[in-house]
Amino acid sequence: MVAAQMKKANPGLTIAIVDASETHIYQPAYTLVGAGAFDMKKTRRPNKDYIPSGVKWIKEMAHEIHPEKNTLVTNANNHFTYDYLVVSPGVLNDLDAIPGLREALDKKVACSNYTDPEETWHQVQHVQSGRAIYTMPGTPIKCGGAPQKAAYLGADHFRRHGKLKNIEVHYISPGGVIFGVPEIRETLEKVIKDYGIHFKTKCAPVRIDALNKTITFKLNGTDEEWNAIKESEPTAQFNDAAKEFTLAFSFLHIVPPQKTPDFIRLNTELANEGGFLDVDIHTLQHKKFNNIFGIGDAAALPTAKTGAAIRKQAPIVLEHINAMIKSNSISEERYNGYSSCPLVTGYGRMVLAEFDYNNKFTPDPKLKNLFITDSAKQLWRLWILKKHILPHLYWNKMMKGEKV
Repeated sequence: MVAAQMKKANPGLTIAIVDASETHIYQPAYTLVGAGAFDMKKTRRPNKDYIPSGVKWIKEMAHEIHPEKNTLVTNANNHFTYDYLVVSPGVLNDLDAIPGLREALDKKVACSNYTDPEETWHQVQHVQSGRAIYTMPGTPIKCGGAPQKAAYLGADHFRRHGKLKNIEVHYISPGGVIFGVPEIRETLEKVIKDYGIHFKTKCAPVRIDALNKTITFKLNGTDEEWNAIKESEPTAQFNDAAKEFTLAFSFLHIVPPQKTPDFIRLNTELANEGGFLDVDIHTLQHKKFNNIFGIGDAAALPTAKTGAAIRKQAPIVLEHINAMIKSNSISEERYNGYSSCPLVTGYGRMVLAEFDYNNKFTPDPKLKNLFITDSAKQLWRLWILKKHILPHLYWNKMMKGEKV
């Protein structure tokens, strides 16, 4: 998207994309794939179809960045110099960050839309009773709303098939609230109550026992909150000293902790203490190297890591680089932290959370063209937006550098 916008704005630029993948994946649809509402095949298209005309495609992986030399080294040990570098490699699932996680996924004791949404759908259809647990890790993740979307769709499926009365659905999160935007939180709290979901906050998964089908959580909270958990889960096993509790499960949807690729995370010149690209949150310019910019999931930006966020970040970077080419200083454009999370709350229903760094609800005025007056409410039209309109805009507009 950045390359396409740059080439259109300044056709004379020499631009290269370093990307080893032959396939481009529309990951936002994975939530729907995991609920049997989207065809996995339609999430994948050939990468070659989206490399902008006149842009060189280097089919290798970034391996090292030497910012003091303006050099990028690939996994094939090829060295490329640059005047300006846009870093957007995304984040990786860290399957070894939670003991037992990799084994649980390999043995299909657990599932995850982040690794195999088709397996999630398979397991959702076969659970009949017991405890269904949906989790979120303690690290930043791409699309922070996706774990709870999986829980809502799972609960709706169970109810539609007469199984919800026999299945105890849990959504357990390290966050303090279900969602940071007050208008959206109000709606989601009603959704949780409607499904009868057991919602716990400030709890992160720390271990999985695939053999015995149990998962252990650690509370980062007060003694009062710990006592409340003990009262609400009489069948759990408790470790008072560590504030850890273990639950048995019939079904487990686990979201792996996530991290940036090594060429960022292990480079102390580029990364912050958390391993994310250390950029200014408003200019997206690296704090130390002014010819490096970061967008997307790998950038250290305190907002949700979504495609919608990148849609707003890309034009900012374009303006800055064009300004630097002309005057060696960035433009006056600033990123306000805009992101958007399409929160599917059931089959045929969705809430659209649009917000900035201050968690201010900022719905797009263009939604009125779809006769949507309050996107904080569960609406069928928003479901249509998620399932049909957004994929179309992604493939045919965003990826081709057209403004949406």
